[in-house]
Amino acid sequence: MELAALLAIPLLGCAVLALLGHRRGAPEINGAFSLATLAAAAALTVRVIENGPLRLWQDQFFIDPLNVFLVALTAFVGFTTSLFSRPYMRVEREHGRLTAGSMRLYHSMFQMFMFTMLLALTTNNMGILWVAMEGATLATVLLVSLYRTAASLEAAWKYFILCGVGIAQALFGTILLYLAAEPVLGREGGALLWTQLDAIKGSLEPTVLSLAFVFLLVGYGTKVGLVPLHNWLPDAHAEGPTPISAVLSGLLLNVAIYAVVRCKVLVDGSLHTHFAGNLMMGFGLLSVGVAAFFLSRQRDIKRMFAYSSIEHMGIITFAFGMGGPMASFAGLLHMTVHSLTKSAIFFTVGHAVQKTGTQIMDDIRGLLGANPTIGWGLMLGSLAILGMPPFGVFASEFLILTTAMHEHPWATPILLVSLGVAFAAIFGKVQPMVFGETTARRLPHPPAILPVFVHLAAVLMLGLWIPPYLAEWYRQAAKFIG
Repeated sequence: MELAALLAIPLLGCAVLALLGHRRGAPEINGAFSLATLAAAAALTVRVIENGPLRLWQDQFFIDPLNVFLVALTAFVGFTTSLFSRPYMRVEREHGRLTAGSMRLYHSMFQMFMFTMLLALTTNNMGILWVAMEGATLATVLLVSLYRTAASLEAAWKYFILCGVGIAQALFGTILLYLAAEPVLGREGGALLWTQLDAIKGSLEPTVLSLAFVFLLVGYGTKVGLVPLHNWLPDAHAEGPTPISAVLSGLLLNVAIYAVVRCKVLVDGSLHTHFAGNLMMGFGLLSVGVAAFFLSRQRDIKRMFAYSSIEHMGIITFAFGMGGPMASFAGLLHMTVHSLTKSAIFFTVGHAVQKTGTQIMDDIRGLLGANPTIGWGLMLGSLAILGMPPFGVFASEFLILTTAMHEHPWATPILLVSLGVAFAAIFGKVQPMVFGETTARRLPHPPAILPVFVHLAAVLMLGLWIPPYLAEWYRQAAKFIG
């Protein structure tokens, strides 16, 4: 019942907002559907905590500690983003950047995006996982191109082409996965059901499975934004509406890396080597290093934080690549705090851009004087994402670094240098934006600042104290992965 509600609510919301999304009350309707989705996610989470992993609807859906925590995180960030988008999208409409048709498209596709993300997280079928990821691509392509400017259309086209090619690689990897499983499970034995594959992973053909993982990592890694498959991500963040930047960084990247981790579990059980982990560590380190050095060259504030997302997804990929309970625990924690922090940053960036009328960082000054809550939100969010204690990002990065020092000491200098370069680049650019003189105008609607500080408060709490039930949740999921 909870799963049916979780998937049906955003799908119904898409249909309703396709009809009513242009009306003045559409942001409230969007928020109401997002709140109902969050309630369904909470009910499903409680059921899994009480009863353990669930297999539903003839094993087509599987919920365990790994994906139910991501379901709860996705629904929460989706709800807070819908609250942020209420005043933000109204200001965009009043400034003439959006039409009534654009507002209808935005609200309906926002709900469709939530549906595809939740479907990808809960399905047990690797084929449906691929379909859900492709559906998320199509929904977000429409959202990235919402402004219909030359730059936004180019960004959407680049996103569609690169992610389309990537998802095609993932499809080929899924076919190879089926070919490896069919001799064991039979043609009608659920050869694409993840739980079935996990049960017989030791009997899968290692050569075929290792080749499948290469294609799956390249395919889903494109959606993660791993270097050198990352070129779509900065453009999509910079040219699309800021609420979409928040959910791209906070949700889509997490779901893509979740797909990679599910595949890694199968490959590790079949090969009994560190082949998959080594590939993930290599892509992760490359992403961290390249993104850190690109940060210092950015002039657009949204592009800068897009490269920050690439850096942090590299850290997460590296953590899961190392494997083991501690690294996997740290990777899950980093997924959580990055999603909360980066979405909070984009919330403040969206309001700052509307107040100043530009995304160029040299032209954004004195946010603290223009609106103290926006200024402090951006400064605190930036400090949090840079790993300053006592925020949760510091705790997760510390765990990842200490694990790397113990198990892969050669990688530690690369991580430390990259994190230092990223800190200098972001802090040096954010500080003058927050302080100084400003000519920023007042917004016609008060900004939605509450979601910013709710997210940052949660990240601060996770840096100081992880609730016991949440820590146990992470441990169960980490044990399952590791």
